[in-house]
Amino acid sequence: MIRIVMAIVLVYAVSVTNASAASKAVEAIPANAKCPVCGMFVAKYPDWSATVRFKNGTTQHFDGPKDLLTCYLDTTHYLPGKRQADMVALGVKEYYSLEIIDPRAAYFVIGSDVYGPMGSELIPFKTEKDAQAFKLDHKGKRIIRFNEITLQLIRTLN
Repeated sequence: MIRIVMAIVLVYAVSVTNASAASKAVEAIPANAKCPVCGMFVAKYPDWSATVRFKNGTTQHFDGPKDLLTCYLDTTHYLPGKRQADMVALGVKEYYSLEIIDPRAAYFVIGSDVYGPMGSELIPFKTEKDAQAFKLDHKGKRIIRFNEITLQLIRTLN
């Protein structure tokens, strides 16, 4: 019985340590990191920052979800030599908790009275319930999912 408990504790400790290390790696934004879409310094906007990690282990930081998704949809334009297929992880910060979430699973509110570093923004939420509450509180127009986001839609936000 003691061995089982010790094994469970060890597995838990390793998983928490790995998750914490991964989160810190994504959150560590160099002071000189510039968004490839707009050229702004990303570290100035930590609550809005978004990150892409590539197969080769490199990362690219963005000043907000809108710019990350713009780059995702037109990768070769903004990151010459990189391809969307090379992206192994995408991360945006959930509006309320600032937890890093995968935008492919997020709910985004558009058309609200909350603005990001580049103006109108795709505001990410982990749950539809939170997105609905935010939409009501901040006069949002729509809730959309990742697969509904296009460059044309993003251009309407600018």
